[in-house]
Amino acid sequence: MPKILQLDRHVADLIAAGEVVERPASAVKELVENAVDAGAAQVTVEIQNGGMSYLRVTDNGCGIAAEDAETAFLRHATSKLRTKEDLAAIGTLGFRGEALAAIASVSKIDLLTKTAGAEGLSLRLEAGRVTERSPAGCPDGTTIVVRDLFYNTPARLKFMKRDTVEASQVAGAVQRQALAHPDVAFRLIKDGETVLQTAGNGDLHGTIYQVFGRQLAVDMVEVKSQWENLRLSGYVTKPTATRGNRNYQQFFVNGRPVKSKLMTAALEEAYANQMMTGRFPGCVLCLELPRQAVDVNVHPAKTEVKFANERAVFDCVRFGVLSALNKTPGRPALELEKETQPAAPAAQAPRQREAFRTMTPAEYKAFTEVLSAPAKRPVAPPVERAFQTRVPPVPDRKPAPALRQETFSYEAPSPAPEPAKEPVRRPDPKPPVQAKEPAELPEQTALPIPAAPDYRVVGEVLDTYILIEQGDAVLFLDKHAAHERILFETLKARTTDIMAQTLLTPISATFTPEETGVLLENGPLLARYGYEVEDFGGGDLLIRRIPAELDPGQAQSALEELAASLLEGMAKDPEALRDAALHTIACKAAIKAGWHTEPAEREALVRQVMERDDIKYCPHGRPVMVTLTKKQLEKQFKRI
Repeated sequence: MPKILQLDRHVADLIAAGEVVERPASAVKELVENAVDAGAAQVTVEIQNGGMSYLRVTDNGCGIAAEDAETAFLRHATSKLRTKEDLAAIGTLGFRGEALAAIASVSKIDLLTKTAGAEGLSLRLEAGRVTERSPAGCPDGTTIVVRDLFYNTPARLKFMKRDTVEASQVAGAVQRQALAHPDVAFRLIKDGETVLQTAGNGDLHGTIYQVFGRQLAVDMVEVKSQWENLRLSGYVTKPTATRGNRNYQQFFVNGRPVKSKLMTAALEEAYANQMMTGRFPGCVLCLELPRQAVDVNVHPAKTEVKFANERAVFDCVRFGVLSALNKTPGRPALELEKETQPAAPAAQAPRQREAFRTMTPAEYKAFTEVLSAPAKRPVAPPVERAFQTRVPPVPDRKPAPALRQETFSYEAPSPAPEPAKEPVRRPDPKPPVQAKEPAELPEQTALPIPAAPDYRVVGEVLDTYILIEQGDAVLFLDKHAAHERILFETLKARTTDIMAQTLLTPISATFTPEETGVLLENGPLLARYGYEVEDFGGGDLLIRRIPAELDPGQAQSALEELAASLLEGMAKDPEALRDAALHTIACKAAIKAGWHTEPAEREALVRQVMERDDIKYCPHGRPVMVTLTKKQLEKQFKRI
């Protein structure tokens, strides 16, 4: 066996640097975290050639004292820890004392720093060794310039990507820090051009706008919840604005950007039954919890954390996001393409999409309060209307004032004129009994009258979409999506097993060997969802019972989907399996697009949707209803 020797200090530093500094983005992350810990309100990052040849981080923080400047570049030198007990309650971003030493060992560094009331200092290092030290005039704060990263480690240098790739990684690192600290103004300059700038005013939603752009910011709803000693805040995308990957999921724990499979799973669990398969929600979620409840010292780059109570964190994220989604006001708006001008050149940029709102939260709140409040004035009782596709629209139904006033005031009518022939002598007794009747009549007739709906079902187009007129907007309701959601919520609300129907003639169906085996193996589980099957030989199954809501013609395809869920291992997660089974039942039993529905059916379906604000998306995440405003329509006809 070769003799054991202690590594040279420089080699040991290079190995340590490899754990902390993988690429320019790693150096930017560490330097920016030090700037935030120093109390900076403004941080500027400038790079050239992807950060490989030139990388500068400038802050207006507290600076480094002249006597501590050289010590700061030694391994395990830090101002943020003193005793081992401090490791149990870390409140700063950088604390390991490795970042500056690691970066300095693989690059050439210039340091300019100044504390309040002191003289500035300039320090130059190469491969971790100080080569020059002198006084310097500079503002309060710290500026670190990193040149020729990995110049002395060619093995690492050859694994670097193109400058554009490295620059994008740097941009991602700065974006995460900007989202983690919206109270700090960040600026990123790439090859002399400012590519990112945040206001630093503490507005997280505004920072999301500046980092990710307008569309994502508009598609997000606020999350704010408390769970035991945990506090969750931030924003998540609406179910209709999900993305094709998880790149827009940003998690922060006590101000630190982290990667957490636990928080990712909790987030996506909150979107169950509201999101299409293959889509992923975006988020910027900030979790605050006691320092001793989280261990941030489990990864050299501090990008992973370990929670003392993972169940509480999971529930905090899941139910916090779910509550925010359920409180989202309004319905999805219809998107129309802007028309290009007739004389526009063929090489013009693609047409943009313009989103339109339905109601603001304040308008929606006022709207729902009006619907739920008792009628303040009598309204004519609603009458059953026939299907109104081919009749002109009914004018606004305003009660005739004179008729209504007379009907409900119950004032005694004026006495008729006396006959001229002979005056009638009226004694002066006590008032007649009949005089009490007008005062009692309102009590007898003041019956609760249901308010007339504020919408009108116009008709149905393409045997798929129901048209509804409401105020200055036309609503398009997808009858399949709406019916599917209603059925799913009804089935999910039941605490007992799914009601089953026994088929007079059992159905013989052929399944794959894997499907046949898993269905026969889980007979008791199938019975809970309303199915009963038995082996019919030759790979066939005999279906004897199916859910009451399911059409027999859909039985085989429903069982195939249930078998697929069981083969994927959902049996280990009863709640997820139940949701999957109910999805299938609701989808198969719902009204299908292309089916003709009678006016009474349309009215009933619309009434259920309009009376409930939680029916916005089908279980697969598609919108139930979209809105076309009068303004949108008039734009299409060039009226405005």
